[in-house]
Amino acid sequence: QLQLVESGGGLVQPGGSLRLSCAASGSSLEYHAIGWFRQAPGKERERVACIASSSDTTGYADSVAGRFTISRDKDKGTVSLQMNSVKPADTAVYYCNTYYGIDYWGKGTLVTVSS
Repeated sequence: QLQLVESGGGLVQPGGSLRLSCAASGSSLEYHAIGWFRQAPGKERERVACIASSSDTTGYADSVAGRFTISRDKDKGTVSLQMNSVKPADTAVYYCNTYYGIDYWGKGTLVTVSS
């Protein structure tokens, strides 16, 4: 059973950068397809980025394309989400997800974009 743990959230000013990390407790995410999702207050959860399991092909929501980058750190067995040029609309709890027979979710990390 996978336990996903997100980290790296916090308060950042508009235009700033933040790097989130997704790790699996006691395991590696090197061969897992991973999605980063976010949920803002009063809104539905939406996927913002994903990376395929074998090809490492990536995909992004239109709202973050060109600003966010999802990548693997194969040495650490983690998946990161680099967030650049952040906007107040990026404020949300960010979750990582993988499917391995069932959906696995972390508890999320809060990102607040505010001056």
